Amino acid sequence: MHNDGSQQGSSSGRFDVVVVGGGIVGAATLYKLQKRFPERRMLLIDKMPRLADHQTGNNSGVIHSGLYYKPGSLKATNCVQGRRELVQFCKDHDVPHDVCGKVVVAADASELPMLEKIHGIGQQNGIEDLERIDAHQLREIEPHCQGVAALWVGCTGIVDFRDATEKMAAAALAIQERSEVRLGEEVVDLGPDGAGSVIRTTIAGEARTYHADKVVVCAGLQADRLARKDGVDLKERVVGFRGDYYELEDHAKHKVRNLIYPVPNPDFPFLGVHFTRMTNGEIECGPNAVFTFKREGYGKTDFDLRDTAEALGYGGTWKLFFNNMAFGINEYRRAFSKRLFLKTLQRLVPSLTMEDIRPGRAGVRALLLSRDGDTRDDFRIEATDRSIHVLNAPSPAATASLAIGDYVADRFQERFG
Repeated sequence: MHNDGSQQGSSSGRFDVVVVGGGIVGAATLYKLQKRFPERRMLLIDKMPRLADHQTGNNSGVIHSGLYYKPGSLKATNCVQGRRELVQFCKDHDVPHDVCGKVVVAADASELPMLEKIHGIGQQNGIEDLERIDAHQLREIEPHCQGVAALWVGCTGIVDFRDATEKMAAAALAIQERSEVRLGEEVVDLGPDGAGSVIRTTIAGEARTYHADKVVVCAGLQADRLARKDGVDLKERVVGFRGDYYELEDHAKHKVRNLIYPVPNPDFPFLGVHFTRMTNGEIECGPNAVFTFKREGYGKTDFDLRDTAEALGYGGTWKLFFNNMAFGINEYRRAFSKRLFLKTLQRLVPSLTMEDIRPGRAGVRALLLSRDGDTRDDFRIEATDRSIHVLNAPSPAATASLAIGDYVADRFQERFG
């Protein structure tokens, strides 16, 4: 992979296709486009020093089943198809993964109707190895977990998404040796250039220009900004939500075998705090979900004036706040209180103590927020006459990435031939 300044000067090359964004969706899209058009020369470009450095490398590392998503939606169909394809890709390319299954647990009787509903959605979405289990069966699978009933989702797993991303990019380059991946180079502008596009970047303070026949933008936390620069008429804005994790100390790891999820609250746009065994053997608890004052801010006090002004100057953000006021306040309190975080975890694993958990890492999710504050939007992919923009790809996009890549390649073929 090229990551050097070997091509000096202001004009830095012409490519058939440029993919902007080196998260797993960008890498999967590059791979699928390169498979579909093996003769075309492509470039993947990302501002970070390595692939998968934002949402992909900081998420829970879960291979999602497709349990929660509205039947027939892009999320539902792409998650189920993408999951099966991802597991096969991991086998073929030696990506660390384990299809270990998970439990979705009703902590008390009030959550049983929602558990029923999710079970029904899962069946409609064609999820294999899904069954309703009782409290006794739950204890057999997760001896330290307490609940009145649960769903067993056998096809859920864990994966090293960073490694998967790197291998998808490498698989693309293996198809066409004239294609490239460039890292540490930030796209600052893009737009029409005759029948094609011009892409302007900076690397270590030096300006570069690329020309491309077609562009695909998979920019995650920056997706809306690059879309607007490219002339896409976008009413919504991306708003970032940070999620903090705790980790189990070594002496407490036996309390969680694989994956334990709560029944999600239907009124809140996130899946709730859960337990995840990682491929490296660590066990994480989290994430919460708090508004972040910096789109790429992983610290609790990170702040960026432009990001904050844009988010707080947008009506959809305030609608979301007002609609979720009680949740939001609780999430913030939890972000700064280990004791409150522990209390949430103890709903599922009552024997956990303050000594069992230590603060872990954080991630930031990009949500394309509608003007009425709704975050439950489906994947959003829009096209111009020379580019395709992946505008909204929140969870389960990492699981669905290869299917999203196919979806983009289909749109590409339809529009551009």
